[in-house]
Amino acid sequence: MKAFWEGIQTFFVDFLFVPLDGLRSLELSYWSLANIINWIFMAICVRYTYYWIKQLQLHKANNEENQDTTAHSFLK
Repeated sequence: MKAFWEGIQTFFVDFLFVPLDGLRSLELSYWSLANIINWIFMAICVRYTYYWIKQLQLHKANNEENQDTTAHSFLK
């Protein structure tokens, strides 16, 4: 059983995390380049948050949103 867990460790450490090790070593010389993954994720979150808010506004403008507190039976 120990060999199984060591195999999983080897797979992750020696194969899957190699690009992240490169980013970690890059951080000391180029901070912005090393954090490019974070910037990409933040841009994606901002984009879809904007999309979500626009969709909420469209539903509110069409009076499709039910804001009555008794809309759910457990809120009575």
